[in-house]
Amino acid sequence: MMPERVRAFWVVAPGRGEIRAAALSPPSSPLSDGAHAIVRAEYSGISRGTESLVFLGRVPASEYHRMRAPFQEGDFPGPVKYGYASVGVVESGPGDLCGRRVFVLHPHQTRYAVPSVAVHPLPDNVPSARAVLAANMETAINGLWDARPRLGDRIAVVGGGTVGCLVAWLASGIPGCEVELADINPNRATTAAALGVRFCSPSTLSADADVVIHASGSPAGLAVAIAAAGFEATVVEMSWYGDQMVPLALGESFHSRRLTLKSSQVGRVPSPQGARWDTRRRMALAISLLADARLDTLITGESAFDDLPMVIAGLASTPGDTICHRIRYGQEETRGSENV
Repeated sequence: MMPERVRAFWVVAPGRGEIRAAALSPPSSPLSDGAHAIVRAEYSGISRGTESLVFLGRVPASEYHRMRAPFQEGDFPGPVKYGYASVGVVESGPGDLCGRRVFVLHPHQTRYAVPSVAVHPLPDNVPSARAVLAANMETAINGLWDARPRLGDRIAVVGGGTVGCLVAWLASGIPGCEVELADINPNRATTAAALGVRFCSPSTLSADADVVIHASGSPAGLAVAIAAAGFEATVVEMSWYGDQMVPLALGESFHSRRLTLKSSQVGRVPSPQGARWDTRRRMALAISLLADARLDTLITGESAFDDLPMVIAGLASTPGDTICHRIRYGQEETRGSENV
């Protein structure tokens, strides 16, 4: 019997991607307990900041190991199969998973086999099309845990991308907190309004914030974040710059204001949550929070899987008004093909 064929997106060299065919085979993963599930993809999401850096070959050599995605194939800078926001339906696997809609931290691929413990079932009130935001929501949760906002805090979020918008939306639900979302793109005002968050430009961002969270991916944005921080405030840096050097204004009033600059990265559950939370519990929380239909405003475009090489090239060069771009898998694409 011929092995079943599937298709996946690969970055074959910096700045160049293509869709490749391969045989579907059970996973050989240290996570596996012997049971695995075969998932047919319905949607995947492009994590625009990180995936653009991967596509352009801008992962520093020192981070090749730490930056590996859970089911990545190949190595940086390429060829590499990378991504971590796939939503699909379990075609075969343990009985309690068969037929379930699920989220998996898997690259862009039509069908795939993964250990059953890597599959996260979706509740009925979370549509598959919105569930592509799950990985970004998990990152936003981790960022707020690192920031540790308190009731009544003035919270500034700099950067209106997917993660920044999700952080601002989550923070706005903390009683008494005043949240501002700052971005250089005035069109983000419509998105902020849909999320129930106050929008401003970097030049009109209020000063003396109790907590500042930076997620713009821009050194200029980090400077705005530091300037907005109040006395003894914490600035949480959620942006990842790849191989870009970032200058910091640590003179002027940085020391006299006794500021704290703190990194946040989703690979670890931060203290004190780490004593009771694991990544699976955190992901379940992230998925449950996607039940709010207002979050659909973060999906600013959708393309067919076959167009992914062209789409990600465009996003890496001129992202425009894109927040989260969704990839759609059709029935003709998910069955595989001997003609590919």
